[in-house]
Amino acid sequence: MLRAGSLGGAAGLAISLLAAPVAAQQPDSLRPYSVGNPLGLPAAATPGREFEAMSSNVKVYGAIFSAESCSYDAERGVIVVPNRGVPQNVRTNDAFVSFINHDGSVHTARWIGVQGPAERANLTPPLVLNEPFGSDIAGGVLYVADRDGGTGADNPSVAVIRRFDLRTGAPAGEIRVDGAPFLNDIEVAGDGTIYATATGDFGDNPNPATWRVWKIAPDGTASVFAQGAPLRQPNGIALDPRGNVVVVNVGNAEVLTFSPAGQLVRTENAAQPGSDGLVIMPDGTKYVSSVTLGGVSRIRPGAPAELIARNIPAAASMCYDAGANQLVIPMNPNNGLAFVPLQ
Repeated sequence: MLRAGSLGGAAGLAISLLAAPVAAQQPDSLRPYSVGNPLGLPAAATPGREFEAMSSNVKVYGAIFSAESCSYDAERGVIVVPNRGVPQNVRTNDAFVSFINHDGSVHTARWIGVQGPAERANLTPPLVLNEPFGSDIAGGVLYVADRDGGTGADNPSVAVIRRFDLRTGAPAGEIRVDGAPFLNDIEVAGDGTIYATATGDFGDNPNPATWRVWKIAPDGTASVFAQGAPLRQPNGIALDPRGNVVVVNVGNAEVLTFSPAGQLVRTENAAQPGSDGLVIMPDGTKYVSSVTLGGVSRIRPGAPAELIARNIPAAASMCYDAGANQLVIPMNPNNGLAFVPLQ
């Protein structure tokens, strides 16, 4: 195997002479070839930005594909990971669900979705799992925030909550949420009520009306629970021990606690903005992951946030692995999971 610096003398000169005229002919829009950095941030070489390695208390394992969220199955003792597969506009019904052990090794590579997309319509019942984002487990059911459509201008995207029997993996019904192109994270209460974030617009002139938290009753009736400020591209969502609805924003560092009636009762701040994942412990301690800056904040009740892990690339919607007392963080396009043990 050749390593950096192993070519020299005539061989190195020959490669330099061959490469030079090719580079000179490249259009200005092309960028020099580069490879990815080791685990840390930035993931690839970025002019003017110094690389920082991921903190040593984080371990990463692969074997998943474009996962955005995870949940913990206490009965099996495994981490349940919905994999999005390829995007909707490339191929529909390509997603699948994996089981991962506490140490990151694979328990079941494809639990739901072992069949290819062409076979799924012929199953009884048929399987549809397109591009799941958030997920949660409640009452023996796996809930995923999926979507239909979005394959072209004449086929708009619409959010769909899909349910699967956690014992058998069979589809257990679905709820279309008209008015929501897609939902990001979800949290399911004990009575089956679903709370879901619609992250909405980004950019220089975003429309705050698109920043929403939806409430979906057990009978499938959907309503807007919160909309606009103080939401700012809401992402992670969870229930605290008192039944309040807690939301973290991508657009800032705020951690917002709403009463069950939808009134803002508390605002806290994570150690970094760009929040995605949210885990709340029985004592009220919150853990927040930043998808943009890669850190994990711990917010103990009544105390300021502290950063307990750093530089995790694309740290998405994490879950708590109670069997190993650790946070598990899907790394989105990096096709891996990060594990953060809790002390």
